[in-house]
Amino acid sequence: MSDYKKTPVDQLRLSWDSGSAYDFFVSLEVLHNPDDFGLRASWAAGVRSRLPSEERKLLEDIQSFLWVPFHWIHQLPEPKDATSALWSLRQTPPVERMLALADCCEMAGFAEVYKKIAERRAWDKGDVEAIREVLNQHEKEKHYLARFLKGLPRYLDWWTRPEEFGELYLSALQSFYQVFFAEEEKRIAPYLVDALAHAQAQAERLNLPDLLVELSQGVHFDESFEATELVLVPVFWSTPIVMWSKVTPETTLFMFGARPEHASLIPGEVIPESMLRSLKALADPTRLQILRYLSEENLTPAQLSRKLRLRAPTVIHHLNTLRLAGLVHLAVDSQGEKRYAARLEAVSGTFSHMDEFLGSETQAERELVQA
Repeated sequence: MSDYKKTPVDQLRLSWDSGSAYDFFVSLEVLHNPDDFGLRASWAAGVRSRLPSEERKLLEDIQSFLWVPFHWIHQLPEPKDATSALWSLRQTPPVERMLALADCCEMAGFAEVYKKIAERRAWDKGDVEAIREVLNQHEKEKHYLARFLKGLPRYLDWWTRPEEFGELYLSALQSFYQVFFAEEEKRIAPYLVDALAHAQAQAERLNLPDLLVELSQGVHFDESFEATELVLVPVFWSTPIVMWSKVTPETTLFMFGARPEHASLIPGEVIPESMLRSLKALADPTRLQILRYLSEENLTPAQLSRKLRLRAPTVIHHLNTLRLAGLVHLAVDSQGEKRYAARLEAVSGTFSHMDEFLGSETQAERELVQA
């Protein structure tokens, strides 16, 4: 476990980063796990089907265990777009690409295990135990660890043939860029610029804790960070989910949503996605009951589970749906416990947005007319 001193949120040094390379990799994550991000699964499958069969299968396998390489993207040369990312991977020898992309910064100790497996071209139970030992020291990452452990055998198999991984993964990324992201990059570029400018303007009038609440659409951070610097990065494809990752012992990246309410994740969609997601979230009796409880007091998932007499996983599923719709506030304390509250202004905003949608031309429709 890291011995690095924790810094309260309001004492962190603030800086900024941006680039569509973040969305290049995040979009891969979203397209392979659409339910986690509120994306229509059939549409995501349609995008994946455009890839050549072998490369589609390869990405589906790799995305089951490989997380977004935020630490690697952060050190890319400007302008940190998809072309920069692909160029940098091409400059890296194939045998070294897997280690370059592996997120070893968050959990020190992984790199040595991986290097030994690559050198031996084999892995055994001792390697698995060494990895589990590292994982046991990082309680906060449990939301990601279940998926990582499930895919661990296949992940370690790839480490026994790193050259093959390096060649095949680069080829698959290039295909993904050609069949989908090259066009998508053009579409989202203005949104990234606007989101960065808007966030920087907000930073002029808000303290850092309040700024994070605004940018995350309702997440309160009571915990300290094992860093002295917080780098804020706009990302279109993960909106409204926020992600953060340590990229050096002193620096944590914080990715915030760059997709405005009128813009859809699905290109050409004319119905405002945020409005549709909110209406779907509200069209459920259990979620309405949860919002009623949360409008009265802040509650943890366990407390809601007792009130509703439902299993905790069921309650957490409903809370995730409400969070994706931006209808709840989420507070995370220093122990990692989550406490929720109703975001009543967002509930009211849903119906205001619906009035506007029914009475006016949408942004997508204006773009079609102009085209």
